Amino acid sequence: MVAVAHARPNAGTKGVPRLERETQILRVATEEFGSAGFAGTNIQAVADRAGISKPLIYNYFGSKECLYAACLDHAGTVLGGEIERIARGDAVGLERGLRTLAGMFTILEPQPYLWRLLHDPTAPTTGAVAETVADHTDRIAALAHEGVTELLGLSGNTDPLDISAMTATWLGIVDSLMGWWVDHPGESADAMLDRCVRLVRALFSDAARGQLA
Repeated sequence: MVAVAHARPNAGTKGVPRLERETQILRVATEEFGSAGFAGTNIQAVADRAGISKPLIYNYFGSKECLYAACLDHAGTVLGGEIERIARGDAVGLERGLRTLAGMFTILEPQPYLWRLLHDPTAPTTGAVAETVADHTDRIAALAHEGVTELLGLSGNTDPLDISAMTATWLGIVDSLMGWWVDHPGESADAMLDRCVRLVRALFSDAARGQLA
């Protein structure tokens, strides 16, 4: 994880403990960045929503980039933690994949801005932001590789290149599904999971397999 620069460890306002104030700032900033993007977010707007001064945010986080990195770290930890929780469960193969999607839908339904935050084209591509993105991307990719290795192993396929190709495919599918979902806010988490189950059944139906015969 990327360390965020803090100025005075005992800083606080109106008797609010530092940790509580920092959590409040992160909550507001995460929603702002996730809704307006890095380029479209003004730190003064974050300060106004949090009911504090703009200098206090810089006192806590040092810069807009470091605040954004902290928000990314929060979003990545929330999503990565859910994916890891499912990975450590008893689901295998396609069931593990569907449970992973279900967990992500559930986490993101009340806060879709977390996904937009993690896929913001206006975000910096160097420094603390890039390091934070890389940390969480690598973690999620490792979990995907583990799941795909297990899935292909069930059919006796242990070819490293097949595993690599399928891992990339799975990550692309997840990115596409989540991107489609945030563009269709009327779709509930349950509706999205039902849709994924239908799509999987269609892909593995006798009719679909017949095309490969």
